[in-house]
Amino acid sequence: MSKAYVVAEIQVTNADAYAEYRPLATASVAQYGGQFLVRGGTRVQKEGRDDAHNEGWRSVLVEFPSLQQAQQWYDSVEYAKAMEIRHANSIGRLFIVEGV
Repeated sequence: MSKAYVVAEIQVTNADAYAEYRPLATASVAQYGGQFLVRGGTRVQKEGRDDAHNEGWRSVLVEFPSLQQAQQWYDSVEYAKAMEIRHANSIGRLFIVEGV
């Protein structure tokens, strides 16, 4: 069974309210067997730089044991509240990709 990765690029628009997202997301990721590999940190944009995507974005990479577990996490009741907070206080994109 291949591992799966949740990849997100996020630009926080309301840092105070977004702070509520972190503990909820952390707990839900752990509950579904995930592990944060990248969460913020220095981002050096090498290609695709434009006004919409620059060094102000946060990069997140979460590893799950399987594609099924990653999808279950994303669709879970436990993550739903965190996702609501993220959507209200940031912009970005998120996808799940199966590893090799």
